Amino acid sequence: MHISPATVGVVIIGRNEGNRLIACLDSLASLIPQVVYVDSGSTDNSLIEANNRGAHTVSLDMTQPFTAARARNIGFNQIISLFPDIKFVQFVDGDCIIDAKWVGTAVDFLNIHSTVAVVCGRRRELYPHQSIYNYFCDNEWNTPVGEAKACGGDALMRADVIKLVGGYRNTLIAGEEPELCIRVRQAGYSVWRLDAEMTLHDAAMTKFSQWWKRTMRAGYAFAEGAYLHGSAPEYHWVAESKRAWVWGFVIPFLILLMLIIHPLTGCILLLIYPSQILRLTLKSKQKIKDAFLQSIFMTIGKFAEATGQIKFWCNLYFKQKSEIIEYK
Repeated sequence: MHISPATVGVVIIGRNEGNRLIACLDSLASLIPQVVYVDSGSTDNSLIEANNRGAHTVSLDMTQPFTAARARNIGFNQIISLFPDIKFVQFVDGDCIIDAKWVGTAVDFLNIHSTVAVVCGRRRELYPHQSIYNYFCDNEWNTPVGEAKACGGDALMRADVIKLVGGYRNTLIAGEEPELCIRVRQAGYSVWRLDAEMTLHDAAMTKFSQWWKRTMRAGYAFAEGAYLHGSAPEYHWVAESKRAWVWGFVIPFLILLMLIIHPLTGCILLLIYPSQILRLTLKSKQKIKDAFLQSIFMTIGKFAEATGQIKFWCNLYFKQKSEIIEYK
């Protein structure tokens, strides 16, 4: 499909992505110049590389608290200002490569389905076997095809609907895409996951500390999402928040208490975690070795998620500004 420059715009966000950003820009060469790159205080040559490849660039004001949501909104406003006739905007992170067929496939789908406002496809990890953490990311992004509740950071959206709902919520440090999708669905539109390749992502996650921070950020997002949209009919991330509290805080507290009061009972309660790992392993459809490994990290991850939950509620109670939790 031939895509008219007046139809599709692209917003890329990033910081110090280096060669990953170059690969991202090169994958979008056919859409230049309707590409805006929003840079968040890079100290490498990101801005130079983006300019050299014909993209419009914006340097985010880093005196204000950084969020990906704010960067995306600024990029969206810029692309609409530069190209007022744009109907669709592809949002993409600067560490991703867009599949050559994706934008055409997504636009075709939206042209046929007028009530669909957001479409995403299969995001894959570029190096899934570089580390177990990259492998986990690749599995996480293998979401069901069809109508969905939310999208991730890479998605193609109707520009008029994004305007209608007011864009992303600037203050969210994570989970801004699902929160936007809630408002899109409340406005009468739908979100779809297509059976199509969309992006290759380079997580570059090789350390346990990176995985822990990323998981803690998810816990923070669960807490804030439940706080904003936890009531009926959405119950947004309420179940995820409850699981984080139960497995990452309540059960450990009870175990520690019983170890003090009645050590034998405390030791027996410790068996809850291996039992949970076994349950998750048997429930999984993956190969037994992969399922077992992922079940271990899913269980450990509840402690990180609980830490993120506590961080959110402490920030809310003490009226502290949210600060982004970076894992790179």
